Amino acid sequence: MHPLRKYLLGFSQIFLQNDLRFGLIILASIAFASPRLLPGALLGATAGPLAARLLMRSREEIDTGLYGYNAILLGLLLPFQFQWSTGLALLILAASTASVMVQSLLLRQSILPAYTTAFVGLGWLSLALGDALYLPKAPAATCWSCLVAQLDAVALGVSEVIFLGEPLAGILLWGGLLLTNRRCAAWALAGSAGALLIAHFAGLPPASAQAGLLGLNGALAGIALGRSPARPWIGIGAVLLAVLLQPAIAGLGVAPLTAPFVLACWIAIAGQRLLLRIDQRNRSSSVLP
Repeated sequence: MHPLRKYLLGFSQIFLQNDLRFGLIILASIAFASPRLLPGALLGATAGPLAARLLMRSREEIDTGLYGYNAILLGLLLPFQFQWSTGLALLILAASTASVMVQSLLLRQSILPAYTTAFVGLGWLSLALGDALYLPKAPAATCWSCLVAQLDAVALGVSEVIFLGEPLAGILLWGGLLLTNRRCAAWALAGSAGALLIAHFAGLPPASAQAGLLGLNGALAGIALGRSPARPWIGIGAVLLAVLLQPAIAGLGVAPLTAPFVLACWIAIAGQRLLLRIDQRNRSSSVLP
C-alpha cells in the first residue's frame, strides 16, 4: 500500500469515512482555511501510524486510518490552542503516540465503538499539560468568509469538527462528504442544522450555536447513527443528545471537544440494545405454552 494512502484515510476517518478523495479534501480544507494548523495535522497523521507500526498493531487497522484520526485531531487541537514552539511539537508527538495505545485498547473491546474517545481524553490531558508548561496561547482565529449568521452556523457545524472557523471550509467539507456518501452528507447537514433548532428551543447560548460548536457534535452524531434507513429515530435521538450534553460537559470546566458526540452515540446504542432485548424477551414469552 502506498504510504500516502493510510495518511489520507486517517483524515477521512475523522468523519467516519474510508475514502481517499475525502481525506484529500479535508487536507486541502485545512491548508485553505487555517495553514497554521496544517503542520500539526501532518505531524499527527505521520506520528500515529508510525507509532502503531512500532507497537506492532494490526496492519489492516493502520492501513484504514484507524490509528491516524485521533492523532490528527490532537495535531489540530493543540496548535489551535497554543502557539508553535518546540514544546508544542513534542506535546503533539507524545499525545499522538499515546492515542495509539488508547485506541488499541478501545478497538480490542466489542462493547461500544471507539469513535473519538482517545482524542477527547488525551485532548483534555494535553490542554492541561500545555497550560502547566505555560505554552503561549495562540491568537484567536478570525472568520473572513462569515456573512449570514444562521447559514454560516450550519456550515461551521461541519468545519468546526476539525477546528476550522470558516463557512467556506464547511461547504467544501460537506461537498466532499456528499461525493463520498450521500446519506452521511444528508445527516451531517441535518445534525448541524438541527443543532440550531434544538439550541433555540432549549435556550442554549446562541453564540455557541452560531459558531458551530453545537453543530459539530450534532453533525458527527448524525453521520455515526443516521445510516440505517429503517431506524432514523436513532440518529435523531443521537443528534438531540449530542447537543443537549454539550453545555453539561462544558459546565464541568473542560472543553467539550467531541465528548458530547461520543456519549450521545453510546447512550443511543445502549438504548437500542436494551429495546431489542426487551422485544426479544417479549417475543419469547409470547410463544411459550
